[in-house]
This record gives sequence, structure tokens and C-alpha cells, in this order.
Amino acid sequence: MENYKSGSHTRHDLKVQLVWITKYRKAVLHGEVALRVRELIREICAVEEVTILKGHVSKDHVHLFVGYPPHVAVSKLVQRLKGKSSYMLLAGYTEMRRKFWGQRLWERRYFAASSGNVMDEGIMAYIAGQDQERSDDEFRVGEETR
Repeated sequence: MENYKSGSHTRHDLKVQLVWITKYRKAVLHGEVALRVRELIREICAVEEVTILKGHVSKDHVHLFVGYPPHVAVSKLVQRLKGKSSYMLLAGYTEMRRKFWGQRLWERRYFAASSGNVMDEGIMAYIAGQDQERSDDEFRVGEETR
């Protein structure tokens, strides 16, 4: 019960695991680009009142485990995360525009799975195990992506 969040008319603990990949599974999320992806995702989640519980930016995909309020639809959240990050990255990095024509950085599809209290620790352990532990435990960029 202590993990529940309260809204004006709700008490909730909604969590979802999200994964999406780059178009053609191109390994472009490394170095400065990976750090920028992480920064953009943090900004979007803050605006949407979404809490990042764990996250990982790999060379060709993003893996998040987030808590969200009931007024946020998962599909709209993913739309905002992918849309804004794609727009900002393609506008800011000219070399990426050459690799991804049609102004789309991300593949159309994504994976989403809701979790219960029993699954939370397993999901967080899986995401943490994707790379060595870092001091920034909340949302990391993989070693191979720097």
C-alpha cells in the first residue's frame, strides 16, 4: 500500500515495460546520441508525470520500465517518446538524417507489458543486468553505446 500514488480521485500503482527499436535495427545509439536520447526521454517523462523506474539505451533499442498515472494512455506515451525524440535527434544530428530517410528514426512497432507487484523486481533486475552497474541507477546508457 505504501507504493501507491494518489491523484485527486484515484489511488494507483500502474507500471509498464516498454521496448522500441531503431529503424532497420541500425546501431546508431552510442556516445553523444545515446546520452541525448536519455535526456529527451527524461524530459518527456517529466512532462507526462511518468516515473522512470529503470531504463537502458542500447545501441539499437531503448528499454524502459516506468510508472504512470491513470490519465496517461500507454500508446500516447510511446507516441510522444518516439515522436519527439525522433524529431529532435534527426534535427540535431545531420549524419543520422542520411541514415534514416522519411524522418523516422524508430521502427513503427513497440513492445509494452504491464507488470504486477511480483514482476517488478524481475523486470528491474533484467534491465540492470543489460550492462554493468553505474552510479546513475535510474536510467542508464550501455557501455557499448558510449
